Order: sequence, then structure tokens, then C-alpha cells
Amino acid sequence: MSDFVSKWNKPSGGGFGERVREAVRPLGPLRPRLEAAIRQIQIQISKLDATSLKLKERDAAIFNRVVAAIQKHDMQHATVFANELAEIRKMNKMVTAAKLALEQIVLRLNTVQELGDIVVTLAPAMGVIRSIRSGLVSVLPEAESEISEISNLLGSILIDAGQLGAATINFEAANEDAERILAEASAVAEQKMREKFPEIPGSVKASETPERIG
Repeated sequence: MSDFVSKWNKPSGGGFGERVREAVRPLGPLRPRLEAAIRQIQIQISKLDATSLKLKERDAAIFNRVVAAIQKHDMQHATVFANELAEIRKMNKMVTAAKLALEQIVLRLNTVQELGDIVVTLAPAMGVIRSIRSGLVSVLPEAESEISEISNLLGSILIDAGQLGAATINFEAANEDAERILAEASAVAEQKMREKFPEIPGSVKASETPERIG
């Protein structure tokens, strides 16, 4: 454990560029690398926030088109707009759920203090991040490479932590934990969507298929 404490608390030192290089070096100290991963995840959370805001604006505009078409008794266009609105809401739910899941990961990573915490926390975190990456490709193509970098950084930390502590990762438990995080995020996102957005008028049909991350 003393080796781990040494690696965990070792200062990165040097200028900004040197600290960045140290943060991503496979054999570098664990704390700066974990903090670098947290910063990258927080950047993704901010991007998802901005994307959700844009989708909300599109939602409002298209909803107004649905209402206007219904008022004109133009049910053909109303249905087209309603289907477009349903797709936007599925995307927004996915983005919101991904953001909520990443926020849970950041909360967990910020509480990591010991070697055992790293192994227990990072294994399900990586499962969550992989699922988020595959789900967001259609909405944010650029997110794939950025989230892959986060996954790789967390993976290198997990490998080093496992080697230091000779810990065996319980992948079954990790997968169950990841599924629980994703399910809870999806449920909260669904509730938020219901609270924030008006229902599509019942006089038009919209193809709404349940959506989840992954």
C-alpha cells in the first residue's frame, strides 16, 4: 500500500505542458491522471449541456409548427412535424441521460481515496462510458473520439491500480453497477423530459420508440 500512496500523492511538478504529458503517461502518478480524466469528463458534460439546450430550442420551434398545422387542419404536415419532434425528444433524452450518468461517474471519481476504491469505481465507470459513447455517435459524432480518450485514460489507471494492489476485478459486479447507473440516469432523464416539454397533441400520431443509452 505504501507504493500506492507514494504514486497517488506524488506531485506532477513542472509547467502546464509537462503536467499534461505526465497526466497521460501510462506509468505516471495516479492522482494527476485521475484528475485529468475528471476534467475531460466535465468538458463532455458541458458539451452535452449545450447540445441539450440546442435540442430544446429545436423542440420548441417544431412544437409550434405542430400546433400551427393542427390549427389549419393540415393533419398531414402536423404528423410529419410530430414525428420529427418525437425524434428530437429521443435524442434529447439520450443526451440528458448520458450527462446524468457522467455526472454520477464524476461524483464517484471525486470520492476515490484508496487503491481499492479505484478498482471498484473505475470498472463500472468504464462500462458506463463505453455505453454512452456508442449511444451518442448519431447525435455528437465528435464525442466518439473524445470519450474514447477518456476510456483509454481510465483503463490505463485501472491497469496500474490493479497491478499495484494485485486486485482481481469482479467484472460481473462491475457490469451490474454500470447497468444500474445507466438505468437510473435513463429514468431521471425520462422524468425531466416529461416535466420540461409539453405533450405532443393527441390528434396526431408520432412514432415514439423507447430509447436507452447503448
